[in-house]
Amino acid sequence: MNDISIVNLSKSYGTGKKKVTVVKNISLTVAKGTVFGFIGPNGAGKTSTIKMLVGLSHPTSGTITVGGGNPLDVTIHKRFGFMPESPLFYQYLTGFEFLEFVATLFGIENKEERITHLLHEVNLMHAKDKRIRTYSKGMLQRLGLAQSMINDPEILFLDEPLDGLDPLGRAEVKKIILGRKKQNKTIFINTHILGDVEEICDMVGIIDKGELLRVDSPKNIATGFRDLEDAFVHIIEVARTKEKTAEKNTASTPLTH
Repeated sequence: MNDISIVNLSKSYGTGKKKVTVVKNISLTVAKGTVFGFIGPNGAGKTSTIKMLVGLSHPTSGTITVGGGNPLDVTIHKRFGFMPESPLFYQYLTGFEFLEFVATLFGIENKEERITHLLHEVNLMHAKDKRIRTYSKGMLQRLGLAQSMINDPEILFLDEPLDGLDPLGRAEVKKIILGRKKQNKTIFINTHILGDVEEICDMVGIIDKGELLRVDSPKNIATGFRDLEDAFVHIIEVARTKEKTAEKNTASTPLTH
């Protein structure tokens, strides 16, 4: 059973000569209970894709199914959680107050019990009564992860969840992700930390310049290379070389009248 299905998905901005396509006709599926890593260089189309997956952006073309429905349907939102790349918070609330606000939006019962459990899980209990404006980058990441899990979602979308964390923090977040996988939940991660991808992801999709280049297990992708990072660099370089060759051939083709 697939929790996420993407078919011929494209996203463009602008029109005419100013039109820019940031996601180009990609298709993939993510099975239930899978940790899926979506990796690519900066500007590859990762965040544009995840915004469409959670209903924050409308596709130009193609279809998306998340949790059996359209992510643009608000009723589907209760089935997934989302942590954006750079979470923004109400700076003068405390961490506990912010999570209480989010829990209220979801209509969650036993809010205090749920929030306390999550604060312990992301190791923020010591800062629950501190104003968010005093939080460090790593603490903000932990709070962002906690809010994404407040509704105990079946599907988690995490955009750079390990960014800004020290090695201990990264280990704790990876443990949380794998714990959710044991509960048969689906996790879709955008990240550029390939060592962590290799460690926790069941499947990986490599995207560059809006094009999906390969989807496979980290082990299969890394076969014949030193590691996943070495394979990733090779796949990107080969794709870009092919693109440059095609552009050169197009430019050298004489016009016919």
